Amino acid sequence: MKINSILIANRGEIAVRIIKTAKKLGIKTFVIKTAKEPKAMYLEMADEVIDFSETTQEIPEFLDIERIINAAKEYKVEAVHPGYGFLAESPYFAQRCHQENIIYIGPSADAIYKMGNKTIAKQIAVKQDIPLIQGSNGDVGSFKRALVIARNIGYPVILKAASGGGGRGMRIVNDPKDMEKSFKLATSEAEKAFNDPSVFIEKYIRNPRHIEFQIIGDKHGNIVHLGERECSIQRKHQKLIEESPSPALTSKLRKTMGEAAIKIAQAVNYYSAGTVEFLLDSENKFYFMEMNTRIQVEHPVTEEVTGLDLIELMIRIAEGEKLPISQKDVKLKGWAIEYRINAEDVQAGFSPNLGIIQKFSYPAGKTTRIDTGVTDGSAITPYFDSMIAKLIATGSTREKAITNSLIALNKIKIQGLKTTIPFHKAVLNTKAFKEGDLSTSFIDNELEKLYFQEPGEEEMAAFIAAFDYLLEVQTEEETVVDYDKGKNLTPWLLNKRMKSL
Repeated sequence: MKINSILIANRGEIAVRIIKTAKKLGIKTFVIKTAKEPKAMYLEMADEVIDFSETTQEIPEFLDIERIINAAKEYKVEAVHPGYGFLAESPYFAQRCHQENIIYIGPSADAIYKMGNKTIAKQIAVKQDIPLIQGSNGDVGSFKRALVIARNIGYPVILKAASGGGGRGMRIVNDPKDMEKSFKLATSEAEKAFNDPSVFIEKYIRNPRHIEFQIIGDKHGNIVHLGERECSIQRKHQKLIEESPSPALTSKLRKTMGEAAIKIAQAVNYYSAGTVEFLLDSENKFYFMEMNTRIQVEHPVTEEVTGLDLIELMIRIAEGEKLPISQKDVKLKGWAIEYRINAEDVQAGFSPNLGIIQKFSYPAGKTTRIDTGVTDGSAITPYFDSMIAKLIATGSTREKAITNSLIALNKIKIQGLKTTIPFHKAVLNTKAFKEGDLSTSFIDNELEKLYFQEPGEEEMAAFIAAFDYLLEVQTEEETVVDYDKGKNLTPWLLNKRMKSL
C-alpha cells in the first residue's frame, strides 16, 4: 500500500529529518504543535499542523498515545512515524496503530516488546548462541538477591533496567557495601523512566568498546546489516560521539558480529530499522547488550558510509516493499563521525544551559552535514532534550574525517548558549582518539579536562573584560576619552592603547 500521509509523532531534529524524506517521496506530513514550543522549526516545514496547545491533561503531548491516535483518525492520516524516544519503544503504541488500521512505520509490537524487555532479549540471545556477559537470568527482585549473584560472578557488576536503555536505571557497583543504595536508585530510576522497576545484573567489563550494528529488514523475511557504529565516547552511558566504521573491527570480526545481529533480529521476525548493541573487550570478544527497535539518533553516520536513506527504507518497508539490497550489496565507503551538539555547560558537569539561541550559523559542504531542529531565536527549554544539532563530518579515511571535523567545529557559531563544542574539540585533540584507542571509559581515562581552550582564549577574555570596563567608565566620565580626540572607544583603539602601556 502506498503511503500518502504521515503523522510524525515527535519533534525537533528527528521530525525535520522525517519531513525531508517524506517530501522527497511526495508524502504529506502532519506534525503536532505544543504550547511549550509554539514556534518550532519543524512546524514551519510540515504540510499541516495539529494543534495540541490547549490542554489541561497531565500526560505530556508526545506521550499521550490515545490523543495521538485520535488525531490521526480525525485528520485521516494513513501512517504514523514515532521517530525515536518513548513512543518508538512502546509496543502498546504500535499495537494501537494496528488496531485502528493506521500504518505504523516501525517494527511489530511483538518485536518491540521482546527486544524492549532486556531479560527476554537475553533469553533469546542464549537460544541463538550469541555471547552474553555473565549475570542474572532475569529480574533480580531484591538487593539481597543481587548481593548473592554479585558474589558469584565477582565485582564490579552493573545493574540495568529490564525495560529500558539510554543509561537510565543503570548503576555500577564496585563493592558489596554499595549494593543496597545502588539497587534502590536503579529500581527507582527504572520505575520513573519505564514504569517498570525490574532490574537485572551483569558482570561489569572495564574499558570495553560499545559497538552497535544497524540492521534493516522487510516484511518478507529479508534482513541485512549495514555495518557498525562505534559509540564508545560516552558520559554516564549517554553517547556523545559516534562513528562508522569502527577503527577496532577487521572485516572478519565485522562479518561475525553482523551475522550475530541478524540472528537476533530473525529470532523475532524483525522488520524496519533497528540496532543491535554489543560490548567488545580488549581481546576482541563481543557480548550482546540489547536491541533498540527504532531509528537511532546516530543513524546519519550509517547513511553517509552506505549512501542509503534509512527513513526512506522504513517507509517503503511499512508500505510492504521488499528490501532493494542484499548483504553483498552493502559496501562501507569512507568514514563518518557524528558529534551531538547540546546546549550544555561542560564545565558545570554537562548541565543543561537553557535560553534563546541568538545566532546559529554552520558550514555546509561535501564533507559536512548538519541535522538540526532549531534556528535563530529558537528556545532551549526544560521541557525537551537540550540537543541543538548533530554535526556529521565525513572523509575518505578516518584521518580526513577528523580533519574535516575540526574545520567544521571551528566554523559553527552558536550565540546565546554554552554548548558541547569545546568538549568535542578536546576529544579530537587527544592522542588516543586520533589513534582510535577508544573505550566507554575514554572521558575518565584520557581527558585531563572536559573542554578545549582555544589559543589565546584567556588573553582575549581579559581584553574583552578590560574593554567592557573602560566602556562603562567612558559612559560615566567623559574625560576618559579626551585623548581620543572625541572618537568613541573601540576594541581596536583599546588594543592599540594597551600595547603602548
